[in-house]
Amino acid sequence: PDRYVIGTCPHCGYAAARGDQCENCTRVLDPADLIRPRSAISGSEDIEIRDSKHLFLRQSLFADRLRAWIDGKKGQWPLLVTSIALKWLDEGLQDRGITRDLEWGVPVNAFEWGPNPEGKLPDIEGLAGKVFYVWFDAPIEYIGATWEWADARAAEEGRGPAADAEWERWWRGPEAADVTYVEFMGKDNVPFHTVGFPCTLIGINETLADGGWRPASNAPWKLVDQLKGFNWLDYYGGKFSTSQKRGVFMDHALELLPADYWRWWVTANTPETSDSTFTWEQFQAQVNADLADVLGNFVNRILKFTESRFEGVVPAGGEPGELEARLHADVAAKLAELTELMEAREFRKSTAALRQLWVLGNQYLTEAAPWTAIKTDVARAAVVVRTGLNLVALFAKVSEPFIPFAAEKIALAVGEGFPGAWPAGEGAAVLDILPAGRKVAAPEVLFRKVENEQVAEWLERFGGPEAA
Repeated sequence: PDRYVIGTCPHCGYAAARGDQCENCTRVLDPADLIRPRSAISGSEDIEIRDSKHLFLRQSLFADRLRAWIDGKKGQWPLLVTSIALKWLDEGLQDRGITRDLEWGVPVNAFEWGPNPEGKLPDIEGLAGKVFYVWFDAPIEYIGATWEWADARAAEEGRGPAADAEWERWWRGPEAADVTYVEFMGKDNVPFHTVGFPCTLIGINETLADGGWRPASNAPWKLVDQLKGFNWLDYYGGKFSTSQKRGVFMDHALELLPADYWRWWVTANTPETSDSTFTWEQFQAQVNADLADVLGNFVNRILKFTESRFEGVVPAGGEPGELEARLHADVAAKLAELTELMEAREFRKSTAALRQLWVLGNQYLTEAAPWTAIKTDVARAAVVVRTGLNLVALFAKVSEPFIPFAAEKIALAVGEGFPGAWPAGEGAAVLDILPAGRKVAAPEVLFRKVENEQVAEWLERFGGPEAA
């Protein structure tokens, strides 16, 4: 069943649809629906359909209740997510098998649960040797993980196993109202989290009686508040593939370049509204421009100048002028925009806003020109350098979620602790971080540029346009 059988989707014609779902059009499938079904392991078409008894989640009973819940998420969830969920409902919500004939998994039959009689399920005839379907079982482990965490914390504090309230307050009843439950996933997993798991929880939360739904006697389980679904990231227009040696994967990526390069590129190209494509040429251009030329160049310029002309110390003296007032306003506005975008989980737009903050620093330094001012007005040069160093401290704080390893180096270069708190304040207060007299030092090169020779080597090793 499921991924052990592949074939052509009868709805969209995708040639590698799985036995449980087509990842191209997200339609639910039965292995018998596939055109030219074959074994995903051997490729053999010598397969047969056998009768087997299974448990089903009666999703069809929850269609109206589920639709009302999803409709209430319009405008809160990405259009990608609500459209996939509503597509399943519009096509007619089907009852879904939640057991499988496999040797691994969570066993269904009571005799396979071990010596703990309290944890046993009833012995259901015909289900010996069967396990729960992974996408029925796996989301339940979100709750189980919370319980395990609560127990572990209680054990660390010498309190023994946690009381129910310590984990249940995250998941059940009015105490969970202050919890914001957020999920992140690729679009192929959206149906399991907008339909399957919610149906499970609704089925526990409510009972169907006297022609309508009634609250269950126990405290209801919390449904997801925010669900961030993503489109595909492909490689030169085709799928990444380990078997076909197409594309770079994380184990190799970290051998090539530090993690911050990959974190930045992937976040800046997050496939939020449409699919994104990785190419080595675009990767090279973007990390060189953003990380090396904008952020790295600014940090290096101001710290090297401080070392050479102010003995590596945050200078005192001078009064900020009109240029600083304009900078304070621009930085405060851009910081507010960045904060809002991050809270809204708009990752791609967040990286754009952060880059614009870095650009403000470079523009200020170029316009203020401390290397010129110091020839005739040391106090003015001191103001510019002090402002620039505070920009460095600010950049360390706001860059931390995106490029934490470089952010730590930047923070330490200006004597700031790491990790730091998210900056607060308005106007000049945003750039009032470093005290005069603090010792600073330029770090080693933060970002070395990706060279053409490296790109040529990686294209040869991992494939390029011809591989897609």
